[in-house]
Amino acid sequence: MAGVIEDIDKRTQLAGNNRLEILMFYLGNDKQLYGINVFKVQEVIICPDIRVIPDSMRVVDGIVDIRGTTIPVIDLSMAIGKTTEKMTEPGYLIVSEYNKRVQGFRVTGVDRIVNMNWEDIKPPPKGLGQDCYLTAITQVDERFVEIIDVEKIISELNMVPTSISDETIDIVEAIDISERFVLIVDDSLVARKQISIPLDKFGIKNIHTKDGKEALNYLNNIYDNDYESFKNLAMVISDVEMPVMDGYTLVSEIRKSEKLRDLHVILHSSLSGVFNEALVKKVGADKFIAKYDADILTQTIVEMFD
Repeated sequence: MAGVIEDIDKRTQLAGNNRLEILMFYLGNDKQLYGINVFKVQEVIICPDIRVIPDSMRVVDGIVDIRGTTIPVIDLSMAIGKTTEKMTEPGYLIVSEYNKRVQGFRVTGVDRIVNMNWEDIKPPPKGLGQDCYLTAITQVDERFVEIIDVEKIISELNMVPTSISDETIDIVEAIDISERFVLIVDDSLVARKQISIPLDKFGIKNIHTKDGKEALNYLNNIYDNDYESFKNLAMVISDVEMPVMDGYTLVSEIRKSEKLRDLHVILHSSLSGVFNEALVKKVGADKFIAKYDADILTQTIVEMFD
């Protein structure tokens, strides 16, 4: 399973066509399948010897050395509240990059990679509450697969920078925000809150939708029924990975629409690398910024307000 994203060009084409590949794995001894997007996975290996770090959070098993790079190891089963017991077997390590940081998620077993359409990825059932660690669900061979909200886990481990520099604050306070607002499109509740923090801080109104299709419906509706409000829409900030319709497809649909094509659109994702830059250019987004840096996000928003 090592090197599961060696063919970057192939997976870039998948993302650009509202498709994705999911790495499926197991946590604990039951047969429930879990998944994450292969785009975020660097490799999957048998977990090497772990060096324990004193006074670390309980869900952090320690650190390992991967070809000269030291990364933290997170017990994924404990992180989502599935168990309170440490793993006794080495298990597997899913080495992944989120928010420009590399970490290893320790799992019991690895199943396989499946190619899917984002339309087949559904939001989790309503009523699960804020303690839910699922960002989506799907079915593979008539079995339910729970897609983990890794951004929520990373946030709870305080691995996300949230500070805003004095320089950025001065720039924001100098611009005229007036009645303009921002549309945030992200399936993760945690991510939507993170994005809204700097906006709320500076009094920038923001509207939230949970996937590309919901956002597209909102944009068309406000254009047709409340055009005065539509003219105050400063920009759309969209995640890339979302159920039903991903961010790349959303941008493509916006650019094909005579009504919406002139909107400023920022793709904001924990995916990073040159393949994203190529896709941003391909689908016509104005900019791509990697999650999550409150200072960079705020500066990017200010550039489009100014």
